[in-house]
Amino acid sequence: MTSLKHALLAVATFLAATILLLQAAQAEPCAPQTFEGANYIVCTVDPGKADLRLFWKSANGEPYRYFSSLAEALQAGGRTLVFAVNAGMYRQDFSPLGLYVENGKELKPANTKTGGSAGSVPNFYKKPNGVFFLDGEGAKILPTDDFLKRRPAARFATQSGPMLVISGALNPIFIPGSTDRTRRGGVGVCGGSVRIAISEDEVNFHDFARLFRDQLQCQDALFLDGGHGVGLYDPALGRNDRSWHGGYGPILGLVE
Repeated sequence: MTSLKHALLAVATFLAATILLLQAAQAEPCAPQTFEGANYIVCTVDPGKADLRLFWKSANGEPYRYFSSLAEALQAGGRTLVFAVNAGMYRQDFSPLGLYVENGKELKPANTKTGGSAGSVPNFYKKPNGVFFLDGEGAKILPTDDFLKRRPAARFATQSGPMLVISGALNPIFIPGSTDRTRRGGVGVCGGSVRIAISEDEVNFHDFARLFRDQLQCQDALFLDGGHGVGLYDPALGRNDRSWHGGYGPILGLVE
């Protein structure tokens, strides 16, 4: 009888531990996903319940550049950086290439220029580009022209491009089967959730946009950066990526 009790106790302990592990796994915002044979990391956040925000410069006025620098600064203030990604394209001095709003202050104006010549337009200037922003109602993505017309009261905003998904439709500039393949990062607004995806494999724009529309069910999505600019910080996944450009500019991160 004693051995039976011990066995039942062991089973109960095992089940309790398994439930705790499953709950912990479910609580992690970032997880691997596959879509049509390509590997991705996808992070899902409810902006109404979580502290998702943008970062650029530290208290001394210098760009953080590294995820670890931001994590250390937050830790010194008693907070934790749960995960972070590059939040958009940036210049050689690590300043945002386009609009950047942090804590309600516009630190960089919108970039409405057209770049490059026909056939060689840099990604940021491919039309339409757009703005991902957080306001009192949650998270949204708008084409840049629409954002500038509406001028929403954004707490945080970052401009990048091109738009991947616009009101449920793929950006029509994308070419199915394109050989322009590289690692890519982007953000989508999907119902009440924000989904941030980075590709672990090289993918083209058309396939990357379809990940957001068809698998992640995002009504709107925005490309953030590609190639060596793609990066992820997530201690739970053992990730603290470094940019080959010497650092990152704006950073999108979840804080606890």
